[in-house]
Amino acid sequence: MRKALLVLLVLLIGGVIAADRLGVRFAEDEIARQVSAQYDLKQEPEVEIHGFPFLTQAIGGEYDKIDVKLGQWTERGVTVGDVTVEMRGVQAPLSEVAAGNSNNITAREATASAVIPYSVIKQQAPKEVTGIAAKGENLQVDLSGSVAGFPLSGSAVVAVKPSAKGIVITPISGGLTGLPQLPAVGQLVSWTVPVANLPVGSRISRIEPTPEGLRVSATAQNVRLNDLPTA
Repeated sequence: MRKALLVLLVLLIGGVIAADRLGVRFAEDEIARQVSAQYDLKQEPEVEIHGFPFLTQAIGGEYDKIDVKLGQWTERGVTVGDVTVEMRGVQAPLSEVAAGNSNNITAREATASAVIPYSVIKQQAPKEVTGIAAKGENLQVDLSGSVAGFPLSGSAVVAVKPSAKGIVITPISGGLTGLPQLPAVGQLVSWTVPVANLPVGSRISRIEPTPEGLRVSATAQNVRLNDLPTA
């Protein structure tokens, strides 16, 4: 008798877990479909709902954390990659999700991050810039060509910071190596990459140089899915 009860308990738990996993998959697929429609994406994003059990979150209509991987994102003609939106405190009534309605899906906080490849940053730079790489919290740019009759062959350390117009790149004092100390040289290593916002509708607030490119992030409060700007 005891063995039979144990087997029954195991089957019941297994059934609950199976139902929980089926439910989370349905919700993830439906949110992915809604996000894809909102942004007119070519393919649906990857959605992951965190927390267990899922069913208690679904019944309450509130989720601790949902991650949405959008892939690529384009703003002002500049395409960035590895775009992820992390939403916390998500209010998504099960009836709304099941009906395919995103009007009442909100997040207490949403943080978007992306990587701007150095190849993309170089496209916005003066033609004399031949290479870009991370150098601690800054970047190192290589230059070649000529300016004001002087040949260019050297490098410069530049700082990066967010602004309303995009990511501003400016030379650091004393950061020129093997280059003539001319104002024109400083102008060559000063430009703006026109990416100021990310999908959460908030301005970029953090920039981190990585081997692949600049990882940027932005955070917004009380975000409605339908209020997010399209690409």
